[in-house]
Amino acid sequence: MRSPLWVMGVIGVLAGPAVLAAQSRAPAVASVGETADSVTLAPGDVVRITVWRKPELSGEFVVSTDGTVAHPLYREVQVARIPLSTAERRLRTFLEKYEANPQFVIEPLLRVAVTGEVRQPNLFNLRPETSVSQAVALAGGPTERGRRDRLLLVRQNGRVVIDLRRADASGAGMPIRSGDQILVERSSAIFRDYVTPTLSVLGATAAIISVILYNRNR
Repeated sequence: MRSPLWVMGVIGVLAGPAVLAAQSRAPAVASVGETADSVTLAPGDVVRITVWRKPELSGEFVVSTDGTVAHPLYREVQVARIPLSTAERRLRTFLEKYEANPQFVIEPLLRVAVTGEVRQPNLFNLRPETSVSQAVALAGGPTERGRRDRLLLVRQNGRVVIDLRRADASGAGMPIRSGDQILVERSSAIFRDYVTPTLSVLGATAAIISVILYNRNR
């Protein structure tokens, strides 16, 4: 027995949203460029200070909201939003209060979030020379559903799509910056994400329609 026209209409309505969703997957992308010539720290970052023979002044310290180092003695040292060379000079001036020629090393650790389809999404404190691909590797790498050809980098007020298969400075080799948000997108499988759920709904609908038609013809 042929299915009535209204049955075909129901099937079309159910299948329509899935087709439209599959056609509108690609989002608009805006590019973002490097905005700073030198590394700068921001509140929430971490600064690693190593002072020769001064363990009480050595360690990893968070940059406070006011831009100073979160340490009882270092509270007067402003390190945020300035070139690292300036922060180093300020730290030297402070340490000269304790010894004439202080030997020390200051290293910035920038706060970066790696999320999406990675095995260990987290907030990391990374060295400035760390690349985007290295940051993703530290998060365990992409999952089986992660897209290696499409990673979204959100930086300040912009965003850029990066291909992890490209190792140059405009791709996976791009160095991280403080506050970066790295999102590994999920791969889209039309059959898995749309066809299979649609077929399940259509199967249930067909079963209901069969029952209705059977009861009508009795």
